[in-house]
Amino acid sequence: MTDPTPKTPPAAPPLEYALTISINLGKAYWVRPTQYGSERAAVYLVDGIVSGPEINGIVIPGSGGDFPWTRPDGVIDFDARYMLQTDDGANIYLQNRGYRWGRTPEVTAKMARREPVAEDEYYMRASPKFEAPAGKYDWLNRYVFIGRAEKTPTANRIHYFKVL
Repeated sequence: MTDPTPKTPPAAPPLEYALTISINLGKAYWVRPTQYGSERAAVYLVDGIVSGPEINGIVIPGSGGDFPWTRPDGVIDFDARYMLQTDDGANIYLQNRGYRWGRTPEVTAKMARREPVAEDEYYMRASPKFEAPAGKYDWLNRYVFIGRAEKTPTANRIHYFKVL
């Protein structure tokens, strides 16, 4: 059998900006420590805004939250689920998975205390899955998206890009 590895790396897929979701977060409720030597939390969303070239609306208040697992290595493995509602009344379910970690232990500690940190001091990326109704917003059901997130003390802002 011949080696299927290309001699030169293939081109990366292009990205196209799709939307930004800004979410205001409530209090975190922690399980510390879990039996696995890690931490788990529930952070419920308060509200939010959705904006983009083909979609605008809100994050439905109280429709979900984030359930992050802080691994023993300090990486936060997040799993957020909530509902969006467009300006024209369409409801869209969103599940968002991803990772967040500080580039230094000091940055990780500041984020844990919900203190501001510069965007280049941490890594936060997301991989969403949308469930949109047929019609105007079904493009959300057809693409893979990646998100680059910004963390503020009480909010997340995630910019999503379609992988073309």
